[in-house]
Amino acid sequence: MQTTVINIKGMTCMGCARSVKNVLERIPGVSDAEVSLEDAQVTLQYDAAVTGSEQFKQAIKDAGFEAV
Repeated sequence: MQTTVINIKGMTCMGCARSVKNVLERIPGVSDAEVSLEDAQVTLQYDAAVTGSEQFKQAIKDAGFEAV
């Protein structure tokens, strides 16, 4: 398992944070997504053989936010 932290623009409430968490945890290979609204970031645990940063960034964009 690998860990990565992605900063996210556009989250303004806990509903936003839950949306980001839900879309990321649906990606095959992601075992955990911890979203911090206060820090505007997500910490992901994932299997690098199955998924990676491009999939994460696209899922965040599809949810209406921006990965920075």
